[in-house]
Amino acid sequence: MKTCFLLLFAVCAVAEDIKLKGLRQPVEILRDQWGVPHIYAQSQDDLFFAQGYMAARDRLFQLDLWRRQGTGKLAEVLGPDFVERDRTALLLRFRGDWQKEWPSYAPDTWHIVNAFVRGINAYIQDPRRKLTPEFAKLGFQPGLWQPNDVVSRMAAFSMMNNLLSEVQRARLVDTYGALALEKWLPPSPFVRLEIPNELNLKEIRTGSIAAFDEATDELDDVTQGSNNWVVGPRLSATGKPILASDPHRAFQIPSLRRTVHLVAPGWNVFGAGEPALPGVALGHNETIGFGFTITGTDQQDLYVEQLNPADPSQYLYKGQWKRLETERHSIHVKGEKPRIVETQYTVHGPVVGIDLGLRRAYVMRWVGAEPGTAGYLAALSLARAKDWPQFLQAIGRYKAPAENLVYADTAGHIGFAVTGLTPIRGNWTGLLPVPGHTGEYEWQGFLKPEQLPRALDPAAGYFASANNNILPPGYKHALQYEWAPNFRVNRIEQQLKSRRAWTLDAMQALQLDVESPPAKRLLAIARKWTPPAGSKSAAVLPALLQWNGQMTKDSTPAALYLMWLGRLTAAIVESPQGLAASIELTLKTLESKPRPDLLAKTLEATVTEFETALGPDRNRWRYGNIHFLQLKHPAMQAEFDRGPIPLGGDANTINVAAGPGFRATVGASFRMLLDLADWDRSRMTNMPGESGDPASPHYDDLLDDWVNGRYHPMPYTRKAVEAATRERIQLIP
Repeated sequence: MKTCFLLLFAVCAVAEDIKLKGLRQPVEILRDQWGVPHIYAQSQDDLFFAQGYMAARDRLFQLDLWRRQGTGKLAEVLGPDFVERDRTALLLRFRGDWQKEWPSYAPDTWHIVNAFVRGINAYIQDPRRKLTPEFAKLGFQPGLWQPNDVVSRMAAFSMMNNLLSEVQRARLVDTYGALALEKWLPPSPFVRLEIPNELNLKEIRTGSIAAFDEATDELDDVTQGSNNWVVGPRLSATGKPILASDPHRAFQIPSLRRTVHLVAPGWNVFGAGEPALPGVALGHNETIGFGFTITGTDQQDLYVEQLNPADPSQYLYKGQWKRLETERHSIHVKGEKPRIVETQYTVHGPVVGIDLGLRRAYVMRWVGAEPGTAGYLAALSLARAKDWPQFLQAIGRYKAPAENLVYADTAGHIGFAVTGLTPIRGNWTGLLPVPGHTGEYEWQGFLKPEQLPRALDPAAGYFASANNNILPPGYKHALQYEWAPNFRVNRIEQQLKSRRAWTLDAMQALQLDVESPPAKRLLAIARKWTPPAGSKSAAVLPALLQWNGQMTKDSTPAALYLMWLGRLTAAIVESPQGLAASIELTLKTLESKPRPDLLAKTLEATVTEFETALGPDRNRWRYGNIHFLQLKHPAMQAEFDRGPIPLGGDANTINVAAGPGFRATVGASFRMLLDLADWDRSRMTNMPGESGDPASPHYDDLLDDWVNGRYHPMPYTRKAVEAATRERIQLIP
């Protein structure tokens, strides 16, 4: 039925009463016009039961796919191609002390997760549940959840990439030498690349861990990243802080993020998390706001273990042969009998590859084996912090992935803190694999949370991070040596310093900024160069030089620039094959030593490529014609896909839209701006919509707004929520 109520004007809302077993008291859910559920419960248990129920109601196919991906049950519904992926999920599952696991995130984690899972299952078991089209297309039904499913390590694993980086660096050092790597890919802060004792780099073969790499490939985002910043009262038009956060991940349909407002005794938090997790990962409560970017802390190491030539089920450790710990698992496979697979472990961790010819096992040590390292679940504590001391106490529970958290509170304070388990490596850097048999390269515990960088009310009046090197001057501990380029963070800080009286509108414009710092530098170089008369370079250079460096989707110079820069980056330095020079190194090289011949050669080739691909009409050479968004639904059904949609931005603009081959596959699908002077004025955007059901009006209703830079409010007070309500759901015991 429909019911209408009056506020300042008439609003018509759909009303629905649902009886459910498992609730203690009624729960009221008000869904606003943008599809966000505002859940009002009378107890914490009912609150998270309702969050789980609504997550399943809106995102059931996505939830079921994630559960299967995290627990090794994809092959059961998708067939034999997914057996190795399932085996990898079983390999990486948490095998430690569950009595330490649950309270690590928050004292009441078990109760919250249990309620959340019961809510998911209540929807799955509801006989009135409709079969959404994805399940119908693929011919299977969702399975029930267990509490342990929520703490899968696969999500946290996708935020780490140091393991494969070590493999690549080892191969390059073996081929070209450490000095070449120190020149072309210098660690930051700089350290020498010392080959560990008793390690033969020739034994580090990509093929040895190829199956593991392939099995986790779809978990790895091409460009991990994020932006966040916070300004204090003296830089804000309201006299209160403003906080901005736009975490970057792979663009997905349904959205990676799910927005929710949770209200119950002890809870009043509004923000975004992931559908399969209770609570929110970034957002605000009544007194504090918080957002994050990935720090990139080195939380993985590759160990090369020596297998016994006479018995490959044994490995050498400190002079003794130890037996590989082996577990057998039965994996159900669609259309086949169950397959029996094995997972193996040494004292250092899971075996991710074996080379029987060399008698070597390749083993990953990583923080995911430690209690409390399921991604983002520690936000259950963070969401209830009321001030800076409680915030610091909460982030001590935040172990994986490592994050740069920004903070603001209604009292006017702003802050920043790094979180995450940080291994202490006493005698090596973690940049190269290490031998496992000597016992010489062992972690010596982890840094204490208070040893990680943090600051309250910085003198500058703001703080910003964009996956850049955030180590303070003189910082004594090693977090990692590989960071994102400074292009984004420099642009953010440049803008934050340039004005006072920041407003939400100005902050929104900054989040959507597509000015390319590398482009401005390349244009400055090109202004000192005169191409050969009558050449293709001479024909296009004037338009490039008049360009303002904005990577807009309708810009032809933006398209020319990005392809030209790619060719220059590949050719500018006589670097070894397979060792690509960075954009920063390319620009520095050209700035110190102009190369007119190379500028002409690469720009000529760029123009020729556009003529071949898009024809001679330069009006067709628009950036959006080569740089676009294509959302592919995991059910592999074209009717559920969206796109292609031309986009601006690239990997080095604040508004990131990056990916291989000029595709836009990674960026800020969720953006948030928090106004500490009035929570109701806060705003956000979540692409493509809040629902995962292709039949729902909220499946893609936010996509056009996101593409065109429009945000919507985050109604927080009851009055504001009522004004925005379009659907009322009453859950009744």
